[in-house]
Amino acid sequence: MRVKICGITQPQQSQAIASLGATALGFICVPASPRYVTPAQIGAAIAPLPVNIDTIGVFANTSIQKISQTVHESGLTGVQLHGDETPEFCHQLRQALPQVEIIKALRVRNVEHLEQAIIFTQYINTLLLDAYHPQQLGGTGQTLDWQMLQQFRPSCPWLLAGGLTPDNILTALSQLNPDGIDLSSGVEIKPGDKDLNKVALLFERLKIGG
Repeated sequence: MRVKICGITQPQQSQAIASLGATALGFICVPASPRYVTPAQIGAAIAPLPVNIDTIGVFANTSIQKISQTVHESGLTGVQLHGDETPEFCHQLRQALPQVEIIKALRVRNVEHLEQAIIFTQYINTLLLDAYHPQQLGGTGQTLDWQMLQQFRPSCPWLLAGGLTPDNILTALSQLNPDGIDLSSGVEIKPGDKDLNKVALLFERLKIGG
């Protein structure tokens, strides 16, 4: 299963987290976020990583030109859209960056939100379902209503996010069958500073559950 650890800010932590078992690392490209990193900082964090690690830049309501520029400057392999981007925007971004994975994150509040998610699947590679928060785009520590997702079967791979921690991950995976999971605040000391002990505990728990 794919395991993405998001909101990384320190190069030495990116190496350590990859060595513990993460298959994807996320870097926040939203300047207002406490986890924000510049393209140069992303490049420094990516440089020592093995080639099989996916590196995902997280954007929100950013222009295609700016996203493309950041991808080319930093060497990211994927783009995660966490704002109010439309299916048409995803289609245009796919044309601009044909070799780059496009993940659309949706903050799910109800079943209607889930139905909207299906519209995106023909324009993207991967869906990410996060908890809804009226002010924050992500990293809130709030969990989704997992029961609502039990019948969710999109035509593309999907990642479960939203308040996941080493303590609740096996409960979540006992109810759901996502293609991957995404953790940020659940394995942090403070925003952008990952707790490597919690990351290690996460992978221990996943081995037990697997």
